[in-house]
Amino acid sequence: MSTRLLLVFVPDEDIPIARELARRCASRIWVRPAEGEMESLACVVQARYVERLVDALERELGERPGFCTIILPTEAVIPPLYETAATAHPRSGNDRPPSRLESFFSRDRLSTEEMYDDVEETVRIRYSFLFTVLISALIAGLGMRSGQTAIVIGAMVIAPFLGPSIGMAMAATIGDHRLGRRSSLALAFGAIACVTFMALIGRFITIDPTVPELLSRTRVNPADVVLALASGGAGVIAFSKGSSSSLIGVMIAVALVPPLAAAGLLFGSGHGHLALGALILFATNLVCINVAGILTFLFQGLAPRNWRVTAGTLMVWVLLLVALMGLTLPRFLA
Repeated sequence: MSTRLLLVFVPDEDIPIARELARRCASRIWVRPAEGEMESLACVVQARYVERLVDALERELGERPGFCTIILPTEAVIPPLYETAATAHPRSGNDRPPSRLESFFSRDRLSTEEMYDDVEETVRIRYSFLFTVLISALIAGLGMRSGQTAIVIGAMVIAPFLGPSIGMAMAATIGDHRLGRRSSLALAFGAIACVTFMALIGRFITIDPTVPELLSRTRVNPADVVLALASGGAGVIAFSKGSSSSLIGVMIAVALVPPLAAAGLLFGSGHGHLALGALILFATNLVCINVAGILTFLFQGLAPRNWRVTAGTLMVWVLLLVALMGLTLPRFLA
């Protein structure tokens, strides 16, 4: 069973409160003195209760001087903890009990704090992010130009935009404007850099727009929308469980860099109409990732700070998807 080790540091006089809160969620608890007039509380918590305990600690002790909570993954616990009815911790107060669907989807997922920490590292605009975007675009562009699928897949695995796109979905779900702004800026910056760089490349090399690998990135079919929605949901599930190996398949299934690289090459070589089609494919994939991502996060029990904001944001993404499908449906039917 997935567990976490929580280290909680509080002033001496607050240790009874911390201990009582930990008893409601933790299976094993230890208390020891810390530096100064502080106490440290260590507890082993089943993954499904981490977020409940962290929220309770933050609510009750967040304003105390020196308060700090550290969440650590555990490789093993001996003797082991088994997930049974006997290990279940009932909710207290007016907390709404989770539905069966929420319990099923949220089992063994990372807490919101852990996911936030993971995604925050991917939305920082640094030279390493820009370098990764340009290298990924160059590999994808040259692979599409020569019709070599294996090279394009290599660029998909790099996937520099997967983190910002999942960050946008997570921000919309919990209503975190700061994370949403940073994710959007990182993705917009990377997308503009990608298209600009590949447009410059396209001016100096010969581009054949009829190459299947390149041409396929200029069209949006209904199957592409279904694939992007399914991949977006799978990506969020893999991300929320910390399954980095599962994310590789998602990167390949719904890639954002190849359409942008194709758009840049086609713009640079004078095929503006096809380049617009590639940008529409990129936008469709991005919108699908966010629609599926928000719904999946909600199914996993991520609590929005404001349901009206979350529902409104989801509706905007759905309307954008409908609009994009409206732009591409006539071409598909023709």
